[in-house]
Amino acid sequence: MRRPLILLAAIVLPLGLVPGWTGEERLALLKPGGTMIATRVALDPADPSRARVGRLRYLGGVELKSADPAFGGFSAMTVAGDAFTLLSDGGNVARFRMGGDWRPRDVAFSFLPSGPRTGWEKRDRDAESMALDPATGRRWVGFESANQIWRYSRDFTAAERMVKPGLMRRWRSGGGIESFTRLGDGRFVAISEQAPPGRTYREGIVWPGDPTRTRPSVRFSYQASPGYDPSDMTQLPDGRLLVLERALQLPFDWYARLTVVDPRALRPGAVVRGRTIARLAPPLLTDNFEGVAATREGGRTIVWLVSDDNEMLLQRTLLMKFALE
Repeated sequence: MRRPLILLAAIVLPLGLVPGWTGEERLALLKPGGTMIATRVALDPADPSRARVGRLRYLGGVELKSADPAFGGFSAMTVAGDAFTLLSDGGNVARFRMGGDWRPRDVAFSFLPSGPRTGWEKRDRDAESMALDPATGRRWVGFESANQIWRYSRDFTAAERMVKPGLMRRWRSGGGIESFTRLGDGRFVAISEQAPPGRTYREGIVWPGDPTRTRPSVRFSYQASPGYDPSDMTQLPDGRLLVLERALQLPFDWYARLTVVDPRALRPGAVVRGRTIARLAPPLLTDNFEGVAATREGGRTIVWLVSDDNEMLLQRTLLMKFALE
């Protein structure tokens, strides 16, 4: 009995003598085997029959919830068929399947196995963008605060490589790589969320291949819509780039704008401007949209949007589906 008592004293006494931890609370991580609930939402709460906004036709959407307190904060998304992957700015991952009945299936929660710094605080991860190679399942994640890009194996099982691009070193820690995508020809494109001090243009970079293995080949400038910041980007099936921009108007109104860009405009030194195809604004259902994905379904181009609720009670995790017409 003496040895167990000594071990118990060795554990309990330091707890009574050493002051408690008063630093930042540990970042909440999603627990494996979680559940998720989807509730249908209308594009216009005051007129549920409304379906048209610009060149987009609303096909439906849901508010996503989970009993797991770490659920939410999704800043990036990929969609392949009925398979969805959502990535939060805290490094949490939610994967699921969902068909025409809007019921999530095969829900799987996890979190990034590694990343910038320790991962104790949210700013240690700050994952804001994601690119996918559909052939290998590899994913690249852009970390805003650290201005880094990490490559992960399929389903985020392991971190494989990372890079600190020299052209991103002076990007603002709170306005870095929000928009990031892989093109069908293997190139990668990134756009900073905020402009450098004294400028209005966002900075853009093109890599000829895997950004963790190749050097940038093009540097360009992106002109966002006045008052808006680019928050994500994807490639449409026809090859054009679709840039998602968002804005906040006090006290608490969110706005989103979708613009298309001809990839041929991504030339060295070019100032690139997108053409607006849709604008989401009150009284339409809006939130802090930070993720966009495009797929092909039954001959139609489908655009998906997901919102980052910032883990605030006044916001929601919305997943909305549109057809581009």
